[in-house]
Amino acid sequence: MNVKVDIDKQIDKTIVSVAGEIDAYTAPKLREALTPLTNESKPNIIVNLKNVSYMDSTGLGVFVGLLKAVRSEGGQLKLVELTDRLERLFSITGLSDIIDISTKSEGGVQ
Repeated sequence: MNVKVDIDKQIDKTIVSVAGEIDAYTAPKLREALTPLTNESKPNIIVNLKNVSYMDSTGLGVFVGLLKAVRSEGGQLKLVELTDRLERLFSITGLSDIIDISTKSEGGVQ
């Protein structure tokens, strides 16, 4: 399966909607789409994962890298609308302690 990434740049935030599976095959495409967003000063990135059906450790690595890049620019990263399965994955790995995660929608996120 592929991963689909839609980016909606707004005045005060960038909303990224991801759909599909995030694995060793699709993670490079996701990283390629997300990396330019971190080149701004103080990026505010919200990633909606409600349509992600599967994620492996490669996908987790993409989000850890994104978090580091965003923080190095003084910005914020938030993951929203995680499925129970993804929420459990982030929790088990301890990433839910360092990444801002919400199972609910963020204002303006569809």
